[in-house]
Amino acid sequence: MESLLAALMGDFLGTPVYFWVAFIALVIGLLVFDLGILHKDEHEIGARESLTLYGFYVLIAIAFGGWVWWQRGSEAGLEFFTGYLIEQSLAMDNMFVIATIFGFLAIPRIYQHRVLFWGILGVIAFRAILIGLGAALVYQFNWILFGFGAFLVFTGFRMFRHQDETPDIEHNPVFQFLTKRFRVTKELHGRNFTVKQADPKTGKLVTWLTPLAVALIMVEVVDLIFAVDSVPAVFAVTQDTFIVYTSNIFAILGLRALYFALAAAMNRFRYLQTSLAIILVLVGIKIFLVPLHIHIDTLLSLLVTISILAGGVIFSLYKTRNEPDIGAEQAPKTGQLEP
Repeated sequence: MESLLAALMGDFLGTPVYFWVAFIALVIGLLVFDLGILHKDEHEIGARESLTLYGFYVLIAIAFGGWVWWQRGSEAGLEFFTGYLIEQSLAMDNMFVIATIFGFLAIPRIYQHRVLFWGILGVIAFRAILIGLGAALVYQFNWILFGFGAFLVFTGFRMFRHQDETPDIEHNPVFQFLTKRFRVTKELHGRNFTVKQADPKTGKLVTWLTPLAVALIMVEVVDLIFAVDSVPAVFAVTQDTFIVYTSNIFAILGLRALYFALAAAMNRFRYLQTSLAIILVLVGIKIFLVPLHIHIDTLLSLLVTISILAGGVIFSLYKTRNEPDIGAEQAPKTGQLEP
């Protein structure tokens, strides 16, 4: 027992081990609760259920951030909440791309939660690798923060220029690779990611990917691409690996729950991307200043991020108040999966 307590009180990446254990146990509990209880029987998730579940995840994140604040002080607590909000802000654009993927592949709403749920497991693994790599680089080469900052500013300005463009899924390199290099069925096979079917050339029974598997792989790749933007952004707030990782995971968990409410009215958030671009530019400037030992108050960063994000949402809803809600499933399906 004493050796166990000593291990839990030990240090891992600058944080006591029991903090990591508590976080991992909480995330596993949330995933089991989500899949094993809330969505034991697959069903279409409506906007009300989506918002309720999102509110639940926000409360969990607030409670966890409050625990960090209580255990590690106000600065660590503020860093967690700021990182959480920045990640949620930037990852919203990710949700709209995911909605476009589901619409293009004609994935029914009843199976979309299954893709998002299993996608979370990839997020947990890939974010750990990216954040660990980023933390190691920052520790060894502090000047790399200049590169992170410049990249975020560049990405923000690029988002300004391309904010009205719709992702071209049909010509996406990942989609092209999957449909050319793997056997992919034209139709869904229920909730299955793979199915056994005869090869049209040999007649042998072989494994085929279904459109649901294509959607899962593309969602994972999209999240990985977006993480290249959002992970360095949180390093502008703190270089504490625990804060960066936990704020990322809680933000993604909440947004995946909110997805169904967002996707049901994608057109109502037309101007949100402008807010996200502004946040990226400001965060890029902030991270660029870190190696110069110019510190911008964490509370100020939090308030500015909230204001910009809220402004984008309110302005979008106001400007589109007379428009009907248009979801991803109403978008035209131009893609054709080839076997």
